[in-house]
Amino acid sequence: MAMFEDTLFESGHQIKTKSKYFTFVGVLLNGSVIAALILYPLIYPEALPKAMMATMLVAPPPPPPPPPPPPPEVHVQRVVSEILNNQLTAPSHIPKTIKMVKEEQAPPSAGAGVIGGMGDGAAGGVLGGVLGSLGTGPAPKVEAAPPKKIAVSSGVMQGNRIGGEMPEYPAIAKAARIQGTVVLQATISKEGTIENLHVISGPPMLQAAALEAVRTWRYKPYLLNGEPVEVETQVNVVFNLGG
Repeated sequence: MAMFEDTLFESGHQIKTKSKYFTFVGVLLNGSVIAALILYPLIYPEALPKAMMATMLVAPPPPPPPPPPPPPEVHVQRVVSEILNNQLTAPSHIPKTIKMVKEEQAPPSAGAGVIGGMGDGAAGGVLGGVLGSLGTGPAPKVEAAPPKKIAVSSGVMQGNRIGGEMPEYPAIAKAARIQGTVVLQATISKEGTIENLHVISGPPMLQAAALEAVRTWRYKPYLLNGEPVEVETQVNVVFNLGG
């Protein structure tokens, strides 16, 4: 009997030891599987279903806009005219209150026939005649003011020259055999005198003699539309050793 009890005790002890072992192994396997399921998508994200990821990552569509407000109601009131065939008819009902309307004085109708040109009144006839004459009369002449200064060629102004000294050939330039043309810019006044004279080009040895002589020149006044005007022109003074 004692031997049978010892055998049962040893068997129970072995069963308890094996059950603890299997429990530990099962927990370890379950933990490994769970850890693998968690870590595998983190290490290899491409293994996740793309459709599910797209659904999770795409933002939901915005809510639809609210419906537009209903249009305002338009009440149409029918107005029945009391005039039929240009004749005033009796009203269908008598209003309880009568609104008094004060008519303002109408403006005078004296100018009603003014534009026609032949009104009955004196004011209409006179004003109409004045307006009619303005439309049929000759247009007023507008004369433009003459310009203060105009440009004229040297050839034209040479023909208007009426006096002045001839330039003297400088001795030093003649000895150096220097000849040429001195071009001067000048303003000829309304009276024909020389103003604002200065050299444009020419041999330096001949410029002083040309300036001294041209300052004494006189011209006929240049007329534009019968009025004398100032003239801007060039004066060419030629120095030639051959005479």
